[in-house]
Amino acid sequence: MQPIRTFNVSPSLPPRLEPLRRLAYNLHWDWNVETKDLFRRLDPDLWESSRHNPVLMLGTISQARLLEVVEDEGFLAQMDRANRQLEDYLQERTWYQKQRENKPKECYAYFSAEFGLVDCLPVYSGGLGVLAGDHLKSASDLGLPLVGVGLLYQQGYFAQYLNADGWQQERYPINDFYNMPLHLERNADGSELRIAVDYPGRKVYARVWRVQVGMVPLYLLDTNIEPNNPYDHDITDQLYGGDIDMRIHQEIMLGIGGVQMLKALGLNVTAYHMNEGHAAFSALERIRLLIQEEGLSYAEAKQVVASSNIFTTHTPVPAGIDLFSPDKVLYYLGYYAEIFGLPKEQFLGLGRENTGDLSAPFSMAVLALKMATFSNGVAQLHGVVSRQMFQGLWKKVPVEEVPIAAITNGVHARSCVAKSTQELYDRYLGPSWSSAPVDSPLWDRMDAIPDEELWRNHERCRLDMILYVREHLVKHLRDRGASPSEIVQAQEVLDPYAFTIGFARRFATYKRATLWMRDVERIKRILLANKDRKVQFVIAGKAHPKDIPGKELIRDINHFIREQHLEKQVVFVPNYDIHISRLMVAGCDIWLNTPRRPREASGTSGMKASMNGLPNLSVLDGWWDEADYVRTGWAIGHGENYDDPAYQDEVEANALYDLLDKEVVPLFYEHRDSDGLPRPWVAKMKDAIRLNCPFFNTARMVGEYAQRAYFPASDRYHTLTIDNYAPAKELAAWKAKLSDHWFNIKIKDIDVSTPADIEVNQTVAVKAKVDLATLDNDDVQVELYQGAIDANGDIVNAVTVVMDYQGEDSQGLSTYTANITYTTSGLQGLSLRVLPKNQYLANAYEPRLIAWAE
Repeated sequence: MQPIRTFNVSPSLPPRLEPLRRLAYNLHWDWNVETKDLFRRLDPDLWESSRHNPVLMLGTISQARLLEVVEDEGFLAQMDRANRQLEDYLQERTWYQKQRENKPKECYAYFSAEFGLVDCLPVYSGGLGVLAGDHLKSASDLGLPLVGVGLLYQQGYFAQYLNADGWQQERYPINDFYNMPLHLERNADGSELRIAVDYPGRKVYARVWRVQVGMVPLYLLDTNIEPNNPYDHDITDQLYGGDIDMRIHQEIMLGIGGVQMLKALGLNVTAYHMNEGHAAFSALERIRLLIQEEGLSYAEAKQVVASSNIFTTHTPVPAGIDLFSPDKVLYYLGYYAEIFGLPKEQFLGLGRENTGDLSAPFSMAVLALKMATFSNGVAQLHGVVSRQMFQGLWKKVPVEEVPIAAITNGVHARSCVAKSTQELYDRYLGPSWSSAPVDSPLWDRMDAIPDEELWRNHERCRLDMILYVREHLVKHLRDRGASPSEIVQAQEVLDPYAFTIGFARRFATYKRATLWMRDVERIKRILLANKDRKVQFVIAGKAHPKDIPGKELIRDINHFIREQHLEKQVVFVPNYDIHISRLMVAGCDIWLNTPRRPREASGTSGMKASMNGLPNLSVLDGWWDEADYVRTGWAIGHGENYDDPAYQDEVEANALYDLLDKEVVPLFYEHRDSDGLPRPWVAKMKDAIRLNCPFFNTARMVGEYAQRAYFPASDRYHTLTIDNYAPAKELAAWKAKLSDHWFNIKIKDIDVSTPADIEVNQTVAVKAKVDLATLDNDDVQVELYQGAIDANGDIVNAVTVVMDYQGEDSQGLSTYTANITYTTSGLQGLSLRVLPKNQYLANAYEPRLIAWAE
């Protein structure tokens, strides 16, 4: 029976407890120990059963309990303290305000398909979403004027359970938005704020929900409303669910709907950040609005959009990029080509590396790269991989100069470090440890933390994790009707005093979750041979519902546990989520990561582990390639790349066994003092905290995004849009002129003053004559490109020297001069190139034009 009217029923709180409502609806509680403790204190069992959801707690807790705490002076004092902490946090003068004093008002929009903030908002799948959530938290800590843009999934990502065979099964619990820390955005008249997005033959409507993340609002679109048809209800049903048609529906809603939502909210956004290519259609909608509402041409509008767009790629392999067929793109988005005045193939070329390949699919990453003037990978090695992957978009640009930067990921310290560990750091390092930079003298105080106190705290974290794992397994087994003997066995898994290896991540095949099982007899010897050196594994993670090879890895692990009778030593924890992650990165003793290099873009779980004092044991890939892997852990291999995957697996599995057998486990067990304290291991824990916490931290990461991307993009937006977009129009016209005449540039003569044999640091005078055709010297920059010659005859490790313009000669050729030196001996080389130059360009490679001497 359908209702004739609906009501949104809010919790009824005694007036004295009203601060609880405010605290519950701001996710600041997730990284504020005082507030989280307050809700746990209100009702510990309800806190756990609600998935740590204070809004649901307040809606379901008994009125008797509320009346009881009204009389509890201790509780009220804690509530008032937490409320003051939130108020102080929202009012304090921030890092951003100090950096951007006297700047025009600005706003940065951060688009992501998923956001992992807290476990009671299950609209994330893994690392990408948790990184996005941490990005918002640190943006709030720094005071950035940033807003998040995403989709609110009715079912979110799936809940995982295992059948009796160990095969992953999926459940899709329905999210009850009205009992989550969400606000429904409304118009001034009280009606729901809605947007309408054009799809073929219809409009799809979406309402807007807000999650308040400290100072930062996250706006999420929800299509599960009338008057949408049932198919369109499902656009925001499941994260990464459905077929390719559903994927393009979702990405249209995220990108195009996201831009419309920001406009409906009245936000004047000055910089747009696309976190992965899922949101790349946002650029098309922004161009349309500038054409139809501001009267710009396509070229002018594109210039404004690209100059204020930022793109972060997390994908280290082409197979991970969203691709759509040309017909599908034209069916859903062909009307943009008409608005832009572009032929269909030219429009499709926006998403193609090779615009002449008319059969090539439309790549969301390529579209994002072409529509942004700042792009980056998420680790230094990933930056190298990304420049190689996308070099074809900047033809004739040396791969090391492809304008894809690298900003290494981080994690939000207050969200991932265990409560007791945070209190320990607060006590000895001071409260600013969670955002202190690498060079802060605060880190010199690490030695002030007594070894015994750090170690006993870690042992408590290990015990907390094991008790939770046992309880979690028992519940899982009961839910699937397991036998009483299995349930009894689950109550005794893992030894609270044994060396515990943690492995938890998405079960993609390149992460090689079963590498440690490659030699059965050897790993069994490590696990079982010495009762005084016990070793155990805690493993967790999900495979995508359609990733059969990933599911097979999960099944293989569970079969291995049963077949080898390792139920007490090796545990697979089902339904991995943020809560389980936090227990594992605090409670394990070492963090294992075995990706196939260089397939791991960054990886962040190991960063979280190190912040809790865990050494890492990992292949040199992603972030670990940048870390001090000698002082803060162990490296599996030396960063080699292999052509034969099977051989690579063999070599690296053996390296893993050798490290465990000869270095890691002995350091944990064999060097203990009379109190049983493993002081050399604790020293490694302290190094892991001291060296990794300040750098692999979203405080540093988001600050770097602000200074390298947000501030310049926002400034470019303000510059290009003044005086009715006059600078943007000027730059677009200049680019058109440049494109028409660039290929008429001829480098006529290069005169080098010295012979082929020279000495180190000897000055070499170079004079060049360039025919700029109809271009002027102000349009170009002429550079010498010098460096050593490699075995292939190419210049490597090059440096550039800008040549000085000396005027035109009698033949109308532009003359340039420069002096260079070589600081090392050996075979060295020299070339000359011409690049575009304009005060409004983000960088010289923006027009994608370059001329080299031949």
